[in-house]
Amino acid sequence: MSVVEQYARAHIVTDADLLQEEQEAVPVVLRYDPDTDPRSVRVRLPGREEHEWTFSRSLLEQGLRAPTGSGEIRVWPCGRVQAVVEFHSAEGVSVVQFESKALMRFLRRTYLAAAPVTR
Repeated sequence: MSVVEQYARAHIVTDADLLQEEQEAVPVVLRYDPDTDPRSVRVRLPGREEHEWTFSRSLLEQGLRAPTGSGEIRVWPCGRVQAVVEFHSAEGVSVVQFESKALMRFLRRTYLAAAPVTR
């Protein structure tokens, strides 16, 4: 089985963003390794110190349809074309807004990567 790594553009939402009309998108890495943990995905955020969270692939999928959460991760749809992922850590909370289609494309690729190969 192969690793799926996808780069997505996302917006890190902060209080300062409420004062700005246009937020700059940042590159976020979405990763799935079926050999290491077939039920989890990883999200790595950029910054001075990169932050990476590992959580259930089903949590991400459910969060695209309705608000859900587990532990330090919350996911919910935001309008028709966006989704929000909220990451809690000792340093605080990171709120990241994605285009839903990027997350759906990533999930689709993870299921293809995890599918058993038949000959």
